[in-house]
Parts: sequence; structure tokens; C-alpha cells
Amino acid sequence: MRAGGDVVGRNGLPDRPGWDRIGLWMSPGRNIDGVWVGAFTDPAEPVLRRVEDSLLLMKRQSPLHYSRILRYLDRIWVDVLAGAHACYWRKLNACKLDERFVLRAETTIEEIASAIVHETTHARLECWRVAYDEASRHRIETIRMRRKLDFVSRLPACDALQDQIKLKLDYYGNNAEFFTDGNMLERSDAGAFEALRHLGVPNWLVALLARIVRLRRRWRSRAAAKAPVTN
Repeated sequence: MRAGGDVVGRNGLPDRPGWDRIGLWMSPGRNIDGVWVGAFTDPAEPVLRRVEDSLLLMKRQSPLHYSRILRYLDRIWVDVLAGAHACYWRKLNACKLDERFVLRAETTIEEIASAIVHETTHARLECWRVAYDEASRHRIETIRMRRKLDFVSRLPACDALQDQIKLKLDYYGNNAEFFTDGNMLERSDAGAFEALRHLGVPNWLVALLARIVRLRRRWRSRAAAKAPVTN
């Protein structure tokens, strides 16, 4: 079992109850060199094929980065994400990819592979007990982008992708406020509402849910401001 992983059963399934268990049981997948790759999508095969192609590209062009995936990840799981193309899911030791990102015609295999490298770096830092807190978040993201750039620099004909990553590196290094808890929560909320629309939830219901979330956050903020300060 790799660092940070759970006890793995069928379909890379951790021995734990809850929605994670249901989602994984319902996800078709395959084992690639010891890493379970699955998709909670319908149909799943086009998604799985693209992810597998990205891993094969990495294995061929950068064995070092590929070996890190095999060491630090237990799963690569495609689902609908809120506000991100990819993320690292600690409790499943998984790189999660957004199905819209994976299936979008403009998304290249190289981009999918680089996203997996990005999240694998997060898994490595978790293994080293590097906390992803607000104060250090922008520095962690800079480290992850550098690893991503290192990988892409090994690929042929990827100058445009390298330039894109360099721009993000520069931005992250000079805009720590982009990764504050408040800004990340705001982006997550917006992404969640877009994900609901993608899943077919009517616009009126999405708007209602957005209003409820805003009112609830406002109420909590006021309650926290009125709470007595204790030493």
C-alpha cells in the first residue's frame, strides 16, 4: 500500500462506509501498474481511455514522474468536480479529474497527464506532512506548478502548455490572496453551482440553492462577529 492510502479492496475500494464507497462501487475501472483508474461517468470507456493514454504518455516520456504516481497514488478517479479541473482527495489517496475537463475536445492528453502530475505532487507533500493551510498554500501551489512544468518540459511540441504554466507560476508567486480560505470558498461555490447545471439541475433550483448558501454564510458570519471573545 502506498503512503497515505487506505486498505484497498475491489475497484480500489477503501474499507469505509458512505458515499465514497457507493460512488466507487458504481464506477467501472481498471488497474494500471497497481493504480486503480475509474470513472463515475456514463459512458465511462471514453474517459478511461483518455486517462490511460495520458498515463502511457507519461510512462514513455517521463518514467520519473510516472514512478511517483505509482508510489504516491492509489487511485485516479474521474467525476464531476466543483471549481477545478483536478484535485487531490486525501481520504481516498486519489487524484480526481473533472469529467468535463477530460472529455473536452480542446483538452490534450498532455494536459491530462500534467494535471495528474500536479495532484501527485500534492500527495507527496501530504506524505511529508506538509500542511495545506492558508499561510503556506500559495507556496505549495508554486511547488506543484514547478513539478508540472518540469514534466511538460520533457514532452515534445508543448511550448504553448509550458508558457501557460509559466504564467500561472508567476501569478501564484505574486498573488498569495488568490489562495485565501475566502477566495477558495467563493470559487468552490461557483464551481458547485456550475456542476449542478452540468448535471441537469434546473436553473431556478440552482439559483435558489445559491441564495440559501449566501444567506447561511451571512448568518454564520454575523453570529461569529457577535460571539464573545474568550481567552
